[in-house]
Amino acid sequence: MIHEVDEALRALLAGSGLQESGVELVFDAPTKDWAARRNAPTVSVFLYDIREDPARRESGTAPEYDEHGVCVGRRTPPRWFALTYLVTAWTSRPQDEHRLLSQVLTCLAGTEVLPAELCTGSLAALGLAVGIETAGGGGQGPSAAEVWSALGGELKASVDVRVSAPLAGDRTRTGPPVTEGLVLRSAQQSEGRPAGTGRRLRYEDRADPGPDGFAAPRERRVPARRRRRGHPR
Repeated sequence: MIHEVDEALRALLAGSGLQESGVELVFDAPTKDWAARRNAPTVSVFLYDIREDPARRESGTAPEYDEHGVCVGRRTPPRWFALTYLVTAWTSRPQDEHRLLSQVLTCLAGTEVLPAELCTGSLAALGLAVGIETAGGGGQGPSAAEVWSALGGELKASVDVRVSAPLAGDRTRTGPPVTEGLVLRSAQQSEGRPAGTGRRLRYEDRADPGPDGFAAPRERRVPARRRRRGHPR
């Protein structure tokens, strides 16, 4: 699921005109050594925090049906995770970096949900809305200063992007539907004796299942009326 979100963000930012202007889009960690090797305008989309949203967790299973309406499996509900990215621009001049960040901010701030045509794999199969929050506050992850300290670099302008994406649940296959009834046949312990006639379980007045098998009609007894309390029979 994470790599599918990466590719969707790459396609979204590339569609804003970054790659047409010769800007490289990468998902590398912007460490000091990495920054020293940069020789072209670059936008880094670094994933630094992954947290589950426990408020959206569900229990139980949901059936899956084929084109004939037959249940072929059961799947647990998806679990939602918040993926937080640190987006930074790298050029030789701060003015150019701010221009690139402005272009990134315009693209992401105008997008609240990842477009369906950019979702692939499990994201496309689930068909659920993948939300995007740009430069939002109140997150539970580490602060920007803590991230830069862990990367070993100096603090610089950046944009936090939080994507709420579903992780597909586990799928369990179900057995094929029952099309034949259960028939018991008795047999003598000694060899050479034929088996007895078959007896259908839960069917009355039928010693043999007959050619129709489980599709044979079955009479249902009408339940007796129950006597209400306090009333005579």
